[in-house]
Amino acid sequence: MSGKFEPKVPVQLDPPRSDPISLEALAAANGVDGAKTYVAIKGKVYDVTGNKAYQPGGSYHAFAGKDASRALGKTSTKPEDVQAVWQDLSDKEKGTLEDWVTFFSKRYNVVGVVEGATNL
Repeated sequence: MSGKFEPKVPVQLDPPRSDPISLEALAAANGVDGAKTYVAIKGKVYDVTGNKAYQPGGSYHAFAGKDASRALGKTSTKPEDVQAVWQDLSDKEKGTLEDWVTFFSKRYNVVGVVEGATNL
């Protein structure tokens, strides 16, 4: 399966950062009015600013400024599924979530960790 999640166009990523990012700062990074756009997965915060899908009106905007772990594991864009809690997902959903972690890790810079995250 090597290369399964490789981006079509090579991406030069910065070294991952572990700066603490408050829930308030994460929520503010929602892409509205030109703001940065961050999505957290299992407590890691990814900068998805350049991807229109996460901007207002985009198909994944529900994830912007939030920890979308549960929704990604469930392959859902329902606002009620956009939660940090993922530990009770089925094994299949946990596998899907890990696939998303791999996918994001190959495309987006890790800019920090959600302050106080317990879902790492």
